[in-house]
Amino acid sequence: MKHTFPVHSMTAFSRTEQAAPWGTLQVELRSVNQRYLEPHFRLHESVRDLEPTLREALRTRLARGKVECSLRFEPAETAQAPAVNQARLAALADALSAVQAQVPNAVAPTTLELLNQPGVMESQHLDQEAIKAAAKALFDQALNELLDARAREGEKLAEMIHARLKGVREQVVVVRRLLPEILERQRAQLLERLDVAKTELDPQRLEAELVLVAQKADVDEELDRLEAHAIEVEHQLGQKGPKGRRLDFLMQELNREANTLSSKSVVADTTRCAVELKVLIEQMREQIQNIE
Repeated sequence: MKHTFPVHSMTAFSRTEQAAPWGTLQVELRSVNQRYLEPHFRLHESVRDLEPTLREALRTRLARGKVECSLRFEPAETAQAPAVNQARLAALADALSAVQAQVPNAVAPTTLELLNQPGVMESQHLDQEAIKAAAKALFDQALNELLDARAREGEKLAEMIHARLKGVREQVVVVRRLLPEILERQRAQLLERLDVAKTELDPQRLEAELVLVAQKADVDEELDRLEAHAIEVEHQLGQKGPKGRRLDFLMQELNREANTLSSKSVVADTTRCAVELKVLIEQMREQIQNIE
């Protein structure tokens, strides 16, 4: 049975980068399994006020997982270097020429003194809005890639779970085939105990005891529930949206039935089947911890 909607893992990684005249932006997202959605942000100070917007974007697209978001910004060297105000410098040059014409012996200022004049050197202001817009777009791209990675990993998890569910159903078939042997073994054990105790029961009492033993050894109900839970796991894998918590609950129910089956086991074959069921269920449970 194939699932209709994709299964998403909570474990994934993505990184995006963009270079522009004003500098370089890099977004890195890492997510691991967590019971709830738990985002953590490390943002460059120039885009720190984007955090509420980015946090909301995560809440819209993700339901569970611990997500670490790193947004780095490296301004371009040309953007950080001061520039000469050519108009201001030309005005100073004209003024110096006028002074030289009136006072020929006046000492001319050095180049450094000229540069230190108010208004000659100007810091280039970065376009903060453009940087923030680029950062948000880059974050959206990284988030899309993270979701794609979570879906690819989820597909692998779903395939593994489907394979283990097939193994569960196979073990149920084996135990059903063994039911007549189980009941006969229980009957033989009861008769053997009576023989050892040298006790004779009237036929009605013996029949009542045999019925009671058969009821205690009957695992048909447990097998039915194992099959029902396996079907429900398949169903949940095909549902839309987060499904990890429901699947985890179903693993508990499957394990409960496997334990009951083990406690009722009176032949080695059913004990082995119960052990194999527990192994299959534990393998599924470990992987389901990573499903959103």
